[in-house]
Amino acid sequence: MGSHRRLVPSGFDRGARGATLCVLTAAAAALGVLPAGAAPQDDTRAEVDRLYEEAEHATESYNKADERTDTLRDQVDRAQDRIARQQDRINTMRDALGSLAGAQYRSGGLDPSLALMFSDDPDEYLDKAAALDRISSRQAGELKELQGAMRDLSQEREEATRKLGELDKSRKAVARHKRTVEQKLSKARQLLNAMPGADRAAYDRASRSGRVPDLTGAVPSSGRAAAAVAAARSAVGRPYVWGANGPSGFDCSGLTQWSYAQAGVGLPRTSQAQAHTGRAVPLSQAQPGDIVTYRGDASHVGMYVGNGQVIHAPYPGAPVRYDPVGMMPVNTVTRP
Repeated sequence: MGSHRRLVPSGFDRGARGATLCVLTAAAAALGVLPAGAAPQDDTRAEVDRLYEEAEHATESYNKADERTDTLRDQVDRAQDRIARQQDRINTMRDALGSLAGAQYRSGGLDPSLALMFSDDPDEYLDKAAALDRISSRQAGELKELQGAMRDLSQEREEATRKLGELDKSRKAVARHKRTVEQKLSKARQLLNAMPGADRAAYDRASRSGRVPDLTGAVPSSGRAAAAVAAARSAVGRPYVWGANGPSGFDCSGLTQWSYAQAGVGLPRTSQAQAHTGRAVPLSQAQPGDIVTYRGDASHVGMYVGNGQVIHAPYPGAPVRYDPVGMMPVNTVTRP
């Protein structure tokens, strides 16, 4: 989603006031609508820019929590499967021991203390197993095996309970981040709708920039990078959809994740995690397919496609598009 800045070198100092440069000025300057050196004067545009950036932070937090939720859900499902299998095993073992106990009782050879084996508290009967001197060594071994199985089951249940608690917290985090994103985007839309018609039209023209740069001679670093670049280029023009990772819509990290998935390469879901995936390279040595993250916190990401250009999903209302790699301060360049 990343708020789109005036074209600057990666080391650009945003100034002591921390003011951000607006999307409209950067894109309009690039299109020749405004002088390249024009400074944004409209507080509304600066506020829209700020809201988009904050929404992008919240979107990445949403993506992280959503990914965590999926992981925990899988872990809980596997734990419940293991519990069911272990319970079946315990039931079979107890049935076998119960049949043996019944046979011994009918023959008059069962010590009453054998009834401990049917207790719901495994420690109770296992701590007293030595007292069952009428049970053969084989039977005692089977009893110990049952003890181990029941203890394993207890541990599995405790672990599943803990995972379920984490899953509940993660689901709540997803909902919280989703509300934050929606609130930021709603306010940004209200501000945009309140813009004078001419300003809003210029903003919309900038957001629909569909220029295709000359990428002649740009050589990807590998075959899989070439496949990822081809996928990213095929996504140009598709809408920005926060929290989406394709194929019909994307947020920034969703686009890079989806593009590399088409090449058979798994990338993490968030831009912060993608910043540490692969081998770091200097921006001066970037090749098509490299992942470029932006801002000090790596809250935005795009894919380098050659000749100083990236493909990225900018922000709501702006489709996947090409932009200069120096559109924002570069954080990292990595080669998956």
